[in-house]
Amino acid sequence: MDKNEHLESLNAIRTLMELSTRFISVSGLSGIFAGIIALIGAGVMHAYLLAGSGLTINYQEVRANRYIEHPWGIGLDSFVLLDFGLVLISVLIVLVYFTLRRVRKNSGEFWTKTTFNLLLNLFIPLATGGILGLELIWYGLLILVAPVTLIFYGLALVNGSRYTLEDIRYLGYFEIIIGLIAMLSLGNGLLFWALGFGIMHIVYGIIIYYKYEKE
Repeated sequence: MDKNEHLESLNAIRTLMELSTRFISVSGLSGIFAGIIALIGAGVMHAYLLAGSGLTINYQEVRANRYIEHPWGIGLDSFVLLDFGLVLISVLIVLVYFTLRRVRKNSGEFWTKTTFNLLLNLFIPLATGGILGLELIWYGLLILVAPVTLIFYGLALVNGSRYTLEDIRYLGYFEIIIGLIAMLSLGNGLLFWALGFGIMHIVYGIIIYYKYEKE
């Protein structure tokens, strides 16, 4: 065995070791559908704000108007929780479905040590951002919810990327950047939320699908 064959063998071993410590059954389709669901949720929220008497799509005035009776019969804080709660549940269902389908297609196992490490590293920043978002809603600071959730979501992706596809790290960077920019334009939080959770997920999903899944 010559030097080149030795190098090829070492590279093959290293690749196998990296794959064994990474969750590679990430589905691009789940990203696409998650993005679509997020855009629908943002669109419904936009319609709610426009329909409200005295309400505005500019979040600068949301706190002052959040107690105004809405023609849809539900208060602003409650509607925000309902809308984004349904979005979150729908995204989780889509994520689990497409991920399990890809795992079965790859003849692999879903629950492994790598899966546990991935979920743990995602959960800590996500839970922190989620709790902080709820606290902001509680205090009527809806203007900060979009940028804060985007930033913590990006941190979660960066934190968990060591246990899955490297591409997720770059999505995390973009989410953080979008969240920081949203902090400079607080009246347009819904727009940035749609961009980060909607458009970016669709773009990411298409890239992942054509890079790893399309045969």
